[in-house]
Amino acid sequence: MKMRKMMKFAWDNYKQYALGKNELRPLTKNGHIGNMFGGLRGATVVDALDTLYIMELEEEFQEAKKWVEKSFDLNVNGEASLFEVNIRYIGGLLAAYYLTGEEVFKSKALELGEKLLPAFNTPTGIPRGVINLGSGMSWSWGWASAGSSILAEFGTLHLEFLHLSELSGNPVFAEKVMNIRKVLNRVEKPQGLYPNFLSPVTGNWVQHHVSIGGLGDSFYEYLIKSWLMSDKKDSEAKKMYDDALEAIEKHLVKKSAGGLTYIAEWRGGILDHKMGHLACFSGGMIALGAEHAGEGRKRHYMDLAAEITNTCHESYARSALTELKQATRTNNPLAVSAWSQFSPSAISISIERTVASLPTLVTELSFQQAHCFAENGCACRPGCQQTIQLANTISSLRRQEGLGKVCKIFREVK
Repeated sequence: MKMRKMMKFAWDNYKQYALGKNELRPLTKNGHIGNMFGGLRGATVVDALDTLYIMELEEEFQEAKKWVEKSFDLNVNGEASLFEVNIRYIGGLLAAYYLTGEEVFKSKALELGEKLLPAFNTPTGIPRGVINLGSGMSWSWGWASAGSSILAEFGTLHLEFLHLSELSGNPVFAEKVMNIRKVLNRVEKPQGLYPNFLSPVTGNWVQHHVSIGGLGDSFYEYLIKSWLMSDKKDSEAKKMYDDALEAIEKHLVKKSAGGLTYIAEWRGGILDHKMGHLACFSGGMIALGAEHAGEGRKRHYMDLAAEITNTCHESYARSALTELKQATRTNNPLAVSAWSQFSPSAISISIERTVASLPTLVTELSFQQAHCFAENGCACRPGCQQTIQLANTISSLRRQEGLGKVCKIFREVK
């Protein structure tokens, strides 16, 4: 009930101050469009559709639906993130369609899906990360190494694109994402790991940086979910997930002297003992996969999921802000046992996320004589709350304990 009230509060204020814009800037009470969606508007509306419906906020859902029907214009001409448009707009529209059966959501999703297809026009079929929704021209992000495409971006299209083919009867969407699998299965994986940067021209890795957090995260999530979505018939997805998790556990999963399990990053064979906030989704993912593992491995993976979930919860519990920073690192791999304390310098809250701009601070851990460093930023992302909820629901841990942890985090955000 508390979370439902929080959702209504967020929606009511978004509607009052920013309806039709992509997000609300609460300090100035202004709407913000940004440049991530190529001129598309209403990202918060579309992203909130399924939540409003599931929470039985009927009046608010009808307001959102009316906006999509009357005001959601797809005839735009701007530079958009293929990944963001897919997960927020197409994903949001598909979820709303499957929940309600309303044709407007289906037709908008299919029309928008067509606009993303030119991004796949590369020598390998690996899509570039940025596309002009009007002209169809696409290119890679300027910050992406040597014009590469990003694993978490081209690897987070599969679920939506299969449904676009199913709903439209047009196999092209499914063919595009199945080709991505072919390229990934063909290229050699260092130590069985998937680096984050792949050339859409050659189909080879551009640099050997592996992260289960940012740049890699949702690729792994989509593998296990693709298998589940297929009624456990997509054996290719399951094998890719199993093999990836085995390599991750072998090379990246570490334990601090203080007993906290974390997933490090990997740079050309050298471990970087940093765990980003985005990696906190993995506790829930591993628990989900464990539920369907063989009996010999189920308990093992449930224990691993619980350990990672505990580490992410502790990152909140041990922070003065009770809000997890983007990443924590240590210059001593044996000393990752606590998380730095912060004071926010500025906070910007939207219906989708809370972002706190924080100075880089150093905290000396007197017990371990180690130094933990925070990245230049802190975001209240949903990964930790989701993974606590999912891991505790699936596991034999006390459900009430897990719910209590989630509720505490939400109370702090509130």
